[in-house]
Amino acid sequence: MAKPKKDSDRRAVIEEMRREQQRKDRRRTAAVLIAAVAVGAVIIGFAVVQYMSAAEKEGRDLAAIGASVSTAGCQDVVTKPAEGNNDHREEGVKILYPDVPPAAGPHWGQFLMGSQIRKLYTSEDRPPVERLIHSLEHGHTILWYDDTIAEDDEAMSDLRAIAKKFPSNSDMNDKFIAAPWTERDGNGKEFPDGTHVALTHWSMGGTNGNPDGQLSVWQYCEGVSGEAVEQFMDDYPYSDSPEPTAP
Repeated sequence: MAKPKKDSDRRAVIEEMRREQQRKDRRRTAAVLIAAVAVGAVIIGFAVVQYMSAAEKEGRDLAAIGASVSTAGCQDVVTKPAEGNNDHREEGVKILYPDVPPAAGPHWGQFLMGSQIRKLYTSEDRPPVERLIHSLEHGHTILWYDDTIAEDDEAMSDLRAIAKKFPSNSDMNDKFIAAPWTERDGNGKEFPDGTHVALTHWSMGGTNGNPDGQLSVWQYCEGVSGEAVEQFMDDYPYSDSPEPTAP
């Protein structure tokens, strides 16, 4: 007669073990869900903060993006006589420029146009330097940035905001390009010590047909400055270039 009771006790123990396992499973599932929700909230929160930060930057005036001219360590503008107007070289042939980065010079005949013109290039999509120099001849201001800037999320966020201030490829006043400059581009030559940004312009010397000849124009900065971009492009507009009406 004792056996049925033993069987009943055994079943009770097994049932209790099953229930305990179910409780553990539910607790484990709840913990996983809570952790997943927390991680998701952090990711979403970070994305929202990044979006709001970018939107805030894009909503500001150009001069308010990034650092001021003085805080960004921008040096005085420097110039030297420019050469290379209409000096078109064979497509694909590497041109060695004496300056880092070049602000004028011989270049490939095929120039950027339409959707090929981007306001901000990265090392993955940037055209060859020889084609970008052709864009300088057409009146673009090019902001070159080095690896230090490329690896700085805040600096790149400022660059994206600056680039968006020049959205049009048909409005001549929006002739602005930001492009990376790497060590291989300059055959080991780098920007002046401590600087990581270079604004460049191919100038006619103030007006088209200037009798004093064309000029290469540079301004080097330690960091990104929308104020520097604004001042530089005011002083050296697209119209002050060898071929201002070209794309």
